[in-house]
Amino acid sequence: DYSGIIGLITCDAFGDCGSQKITVIGHADSTDVSASNANVVYEYAPGGSNQGSGDLVAPVIPVRGGTLVMATSQVGAGINHGVASGVGIGNVSSKVFASLVHLDANWEPQPYLAESWEVSEDQMTVTLHLVAGATFHDGVPITSADVKFSIEVVQNNHPFTGMWAPVDTIDTPDDLTVVLNLANPHPALWIAMSDVLMPIMPKHIMDDGTAINEMKGHPNNTAALEGDLIAVGSGPFRLTEWNSTEKIVMDAYEDFFIPGRPYLDSIIYVITPNEDTLMLGLESGEYDTGGYASVINAEKVANNANLVANPDELSGVGSLNHLQFNMSNDIIADLRVRQAIAYTIDRDFIINSLHQGQTEELLGGIHPSSPFYNPDVERYDVDLDKARSLLAEAGYADGLELKIHYIPGPNEQQLYVAEYIALALGEVGVDVEVVQSADLPSWAGIFFGGPDAWHMTMNAYFNWGDPVIGVQRAYVCANIVVGVFVNNSAYCNEEVDEILYAAAAETDFDARKALYDEFQEITAVELPFYGINALPIYGAHQADVMNMPLGTWGSLSGMENVWVDR
Repeated sequence: DYSGIIGLITCDAFGDCGSQKITVIGHADSTDVSASNANVVYEYAPGGSNQGSGDLVAPVIPVRGGTLVMATSQVGAGINHGVASGVGIGNVSSKVFASLVHLDANWEPQPYLAESWEVSEDQMTVTLHLVAGATFHDGVPITSADVKFSIEVVQNNHPFTGMWAPVDTIDTPDDLTVVLNLANPHPALWIAMSDVLMPIMPKHIMDDGTAINEMKGHPNNTAALEGDLIAVGSGPFRLTEWNSTEKIVMDAYEDFFIPGRPYLDSIIYVITPNEDTLMLGLESGEYDTGGYASVINAEKVANNANLVANPDELSGVGSLNHLQFNMSNDIIADLRVRQAIAYTIDRDFIINSLHQGQTEELLGGIHPSSPFYNPDVERYDVDLDKARSLLAEAGYADGLELKIHYIPGPNEQQLYVAEYIALALGEVGVDVEVVQSADLPSWAGIFFGGPDAWHMTMNAYFNWGDPVIGVQRAYVCANIVVGVFVNNSAYCNEEVDEILYAAAAETDFDARKALYDEFQEITAVELPFYGINALPIYGAHQADVMNMPLGTWGSLSGMENVWVDR
């Protein structure tokens, strides 16, 4: 009796659901995820309608074993996303380290290392109950002391300073209980505890005298970069080989705390020099899965019968493509210069011509898919006369020389936009040099070179699910620090700080929305960033790859339920 099974079926606009395979947890008479019938894959028979009719036919039992070959052009400078940010780090770290919870498609927390929890009525105390018997990759039990230590490491090292700031103290009454005592309610707490944001780290290895605020350099986070594979994690896969220019290998951890997981024997990340190479490997079948941001490549996948497209890959990331200004530079610090630059850029041309109409305009620091996005802000529609006037007022009537950098990525999103901006600014007497960086670390080096190292750069910032996590870090005065994906613009407005801190503690949606609306109105005028477009991140996998996580964090998750039907 398969009635009552909850699964996710996608149908087209005409109600054709086709033949699909879905994962369902248990039968109608079973809500126990540990039951033997849990995580069985059922095939949805053709002929269903948009009303949900159709038949679930014979179950397909997941195949154990095999290797998943994942392609990526993003390699992080480290293996622990608890001390740094980015897709490159998260690709590996989310498999090597387990988090406290998973997030489902509705952003609701689901058990992972924390098997259950209680929240006090005033939302100021959260009690987590850990899975019994979970161990690190060296066999040492995972306890509440490790969770407390891990949270403190993230609090003191991660660039997302607002993510764990509300957690005031942490109690560990026993080995499997963690009590979070908050200074104020934290509406994004469960997101902060999820896959790519909260790795549980081994206290017995990392608490070795290294200062809590200097954990970025701890060998357990960096040893793989030197070829000394001593990294000990808590996740479904353990790191066994690292070569940042060729491949990263992770093998299944046989004593992982979820019985029977992971299904795969290993995951191999193949490092590709660019997205075009990645796409060739997907099309040939050399790679099982990969992510990309090019709308041209998205069309290729849509027309390839051997590939399954996931247009919502990493939907939780909320990627923003924008022009970032260096306000510590004397020229760019003048608001009139930033506004003049904004008045020369034709956002519609970028979206409709360079992006073939396949991207969405961005007007501020919050992703358009967010309920907190405010489209009613200053747009800076093209006005070349206004731009010339502002430049003259700023003392540059006879011209100006600037440089524009761009973060390595799809040409249509980064290089071509930078080249277009350079041409557009030439119309108002600004001579712009487009500066290429060989790779991500080379580009990131501009943020360590002082006020005159850069003027502006095309950059991709991620919202990471909630503004308190991915947005606040780029605007608050306290996060003007040396690093990458912090407040690199050196923008500081105490009024904006007050608004963001108030929004971070506000649990009423309407009140919180009003605060973020005000934040976007102010920053759209003051221009630490000029929004270009919401940056799409697509994913694709071979048709015989089952249970690929879709949406929210996508492949930036543990992948313990993925298997290959071979």
